[in-house]
Amino acid sequence: MSVHAASAEIASLDSQFADLDLAGRLSLAATLGRAVFTTSLGIEDQVITAAIGTHRLPINVSTLETGRLFKETVDLIAETEERYDIAIERFYPEQDDIDAYAEKFGLNGFYDSVEARHACCHVRKLIPLAKALSGAEVWITGLRRGQSGNRATTPFVEFDAERGLLKVNPLADWDIETIKAHVSAEAIPVNPLHARGYPSIGCEPCTRAIKPGEPERAGRWWWENDEKRECGLHVPDVQATENDAQPVSQASFTANSVR
Repeated sequence: MSVHAASAEIASLDSQFADLDLAGRLSLAATLGRAVFTTSLGIEDQVITAAIGTHRLPINVSTLETGRLFKETVDLIAETEERYDIAIERFYPEQDDIDAYAEKFGLNGFYDSVEARHACCHVRKLIPLAKALSGAEVWITGLRRGQSGNRATTPFVEFDAERGLLKVNPLADWDIETIKAHVSAEAIPVNPLHARGYPSIGCEPCTRAIKPGEPERAGRWWWENDEKRECGLHVPDVQATENDAQPVSQASFTANSVR
């Protein structure tokens, strides 16, 4: 399949997703291949997990247990599993990788430079993510356009060339007020930190509550100046090596990936 044909097929899928409700979007995603949803246990991710559990959809749910999450986040994993009778698979960083990072940068070296911060995210998130997505054809995320300027053009469906799979963002067009209303209506369990001023929650040392008027993700890596800062999960991994998952060109995206 040519790049143009693949792009046209993805654009067609994106259009189909736009006309569906959340359950319909997730159901469609599950027909496109082996689907994995990676949850950070944030409010939007809880909405997706609730839909997967409630509708008993054939989608694997995974989370990256970085070793530095808030206790509230860790506790929510078990609560969510019990509530929706699902298993959330945990993926952990390797201790050898953590030790090598600490030896080079210091355990909390991520405060000292963008390079060190990206290296920490690589060890604690990117390498475990590669394991979580191993064998997946569809990656489902909780990305929304309203989360940050860097995510303002998030489509429902895109091709992740770095990982060679479809990336589905079923909440791309939901704003935070719609999310909150849905959580309230469905009594979905959420992280108590949201009520304490943390709209976006990552690792404890790298997340603070936001100030009135700040964007949703302003509390992530707040000591950096770049307003488009990301950990690398949803942008090319600057720390990737030749031994990690190899990029796959969009030209190799075939009908076997969208069926």
